[in-house]
Amino acid sequence: MVGPDRAEQAPPLRLSAAEIKSQARELGFDLCGVAPAADHPELGFLREWLDRGYGATMTYLHRSARRRADVRHVVPSAQTVIVTGTLYNTNRPYSTECADPGRAQIARYAWGDDYHDVIGARTESLLAWMRERSPTPFEARAYVDTGPVQERVYAQYAGIGWIGKNTCVINPEIGSWIFLAAIICSLPLEVDAPSLDQCGSCTLCIEACPTQAIVSPGVLDSTRCISYLTIERRGEIPEASRSGLGSHVYGCDVCQEVCPWNASAPRSADPAWQPRPAWDGVDLLTLARRTDDELTAALLGSAMTRAKVQGLRRNVSVALENAAVERHATSESGADGNTPDQDIADARS
Repeated sequence: MVGPDRAEQAPPLRLSAAEIKSQARELGFDLCGVAPAADHPELGFLREWLDRGYGATMTYLHRSARRRADVRHVVPSAQTVIVTGTLYNTNRPYSTECADPGRAQIARYAWGDDYHDVIGARTESLLAWMRERSPTPFEARAYVDTGPVQERVYAQYAGIGWIGKNTCVINPEIGSWIFLAAIICSLPLEVDAPSLDQCGSCTLCIEACPTQAIVSPGVLDSTRCISYLTIERRGEIPEASRSGLGSHVYGCDVCQEVCPWNASAPRSADPAWQPRPAWDGVDLLTLARRTDDELTAALLGSAMTRAKVQGLRRNVSVALENAAVERHATSESGADGNTPDQDIADARS
């Protein structure tokens, strides 16, 4: 029998959301929130989006649609989803500030190291820390844009930001230049208040899209999107779609660049996101003249490996043709005295 002067043993404290957020900041994440693993209404739109044909040739989305409809199809015991956000904006001009049709435009997220690897390692470190600190075992899965999770929806319900009309998650303090990661877990953590839509009546992203891929607020038709055409699509780019690519050779940032929430977005000093010399302000002719070995070396450890050297060359070829057309519209010859067609021929020789 326990004596009256002996204190009762206190039950183990459970891991708190505040502790997880603090550790997330220590690991380099700029944002961290917790969403309930619930049947959020926005999750159901994926099926409708795919049925409209907006998923184009991305068949993996069809195969995983059921699992993507609810994280509890991935982790049946899930109670919460921890969502992190990492700023990747760097100190370089936006593509919309460049008037040179010969400048190769590459999506900002792909300038540095592969975010899957960098953010993936940080996310796994956060999950490992959680397992060490939690007094009770729990089930969990971590994903960085590679699993059957609609990260944007959970980011909204975790208070990270709202889903803008350009389909990107927008945070009121750091804008939309954000890498998302998610940890689905069975822990009953305190959840955050969801973010409220603050796009208002603004439609700048819809109006600025070079290929009119944003068919309505928050709805993207991938078959028209420059990012899909230059990254996900295999084989030749349809003739009707080529002119809209302009000088974009990998992805497109226009809908983010014109967003007022990114007008004064902070810049990241993280070395992982700084542009590699191979892509920093590079022009189309320089890219076209690089050997396969040079391009392979530049792509190593980069998110741009998804397009591979063959896909990048295809995109550069289309961009060079577009640049020639644009130059012809203003001048009969290029700045170096060659005609645009001569420039293209030189690059391909």
